[in-house]
Amino acid sequence: MQMQNAETLSPDRIRGFLNLSREIEFTAQNQAEVYAWVQRTLVAQEYARHAKKRRGMLRAYIKKMTGLSLPQIARLIRMYRATGIVELKTYRRRKFARKYTDQDITLLAEVDRAHERLSGPATRCIIKREYEKFRKRKYARLAGISIAHLYNLRNSARYRRLATVFQATRPGRPLGRGSIGERRKPDPQGRPGFLRVDTVHQGDWDGAKGVYHINSVDAVTQWEIVGCVSKISEQHLLPVLEAMLHQFPFRILGFHADNGSEYINHLVAGLLEKLLIEFTKSRANRSQDNALGPEGTPGKNGAVVRKHIGYGHIAGEHAEAVQKFYTAQLNPYLNFHRPCGFATVSLDARGKRSRKYKAQDYATPYEKLKSLPEAIQYLKPNIGFAQLDRLAMAMSDTECALKMTAAKAKLLQQCKTESPIPPRFC
Repeated sequence: MQMQNAETLSPDRIRGFLNLSREIEFTAQNQAEVYAWVQRTLVAQEYARHAKKRRGMLRAYIKKMTGLSLPQIARLIRMYRATGIVELKTYRRRKFARKYTDQDITLLAEVDRAHERLSGPATRCIIKREYEKFRKRKYARLAGISIAHLYNLRNSARYRRLATVFQATRPGRPLGRGSIGERRKPDPQGRPGFLRVDTVHQGDWDGAKGVYHINSVDAVTQWEIVGCVSKISEQHLLPVLEAMLHQFPFRILGFHADNGSEYINHLVAGLLEKLLIEFTKSRANRSQDNALGPEGTPGKNGAVVRKHIGYGHIAGEHAEAVQKFYTAQLNPYLNFHRPCGFATVSLDARGKRSRKYKAQDYATPYEKLKSLPEAIQYLKPNIGFAQLDRLAMAMSDTECALKMTAAKAKLLQQCKTESPIPPRFC
């Protein structure tokens, strides 16, 4: 709504307008135009010359026409009486006076590049020495900077633009005499002795580290040896890993791991080299490279370790007891008394591989080993099938399972700790 000459109405017309528009409210949109109209009204009505009653009527009129509050109108009138004008003031953000200039930031970036960005106290010491000892006047302002504000300057956009250095990606340097492990998938070609190794952590609880399970599975026979260490470091891992390799009845020809540092190091590489074992590691974006067991079989971490040990926390000091249980109870059960599925792979008309697990193809790892052509050639020199037969026939599968379960329950009771996730028994 626009009203022509609204600021020049006579006092009687203003009074009549206010009486007739009691239930009508006006709202202004453009603040600059409102302030200009208020100024014209105050000038035309000669606000400062009138008595209090007339000024009150003018305030009510301005409030009705503009929709402003009475305190705001009072501020505008006070501005008018002080300066003679009513104008919209732009907001100016309050800020501290700037002490350090762009030249100081540039100088700090030069110092950091020269010294390869030392800590704040060391950099401040260098700047003070430049000014006080070497008499360089350009460091005068920076010489008095606090360590905290030095970091503030380092966080500024100008400093980051000047001090950031980009380098092209450089190829990793060979470790020692060459890269540890060959990055490829193992190729057993039907021969046992090519292991795939992975680590399973039993979790942390209340600041205490849990044990680590080392799971090694032969790619052809699914012969499985599980070990346990308290810490995943070379010092603790190497003796257990060597003991696990000795538990396999056949010669170990290959050792395949993911790219974890617990395996990709000189100590493990030296052990495998001493035993004449091929060392390979997983390739990027090839999830099957380190799949435990033959392709298509379920992962052994969940099917064995998690199923029997569960998810509850086991503190690191129990690693030796868990290792003894694995060696004496679980590993013999897994390899002589627990059948595994072996896939029959076929190709369809489009060349797509299809895997089927037939009932007659289920066998224990020991039975699978014996079924290989000329299996005797794969055994270690001091081991024969007569010796392994006695171990396999010493008790039935169920008797062995019951004995292993009883030992496991005793072990877990011994290792029991308060945990939000109790151990599972399956």
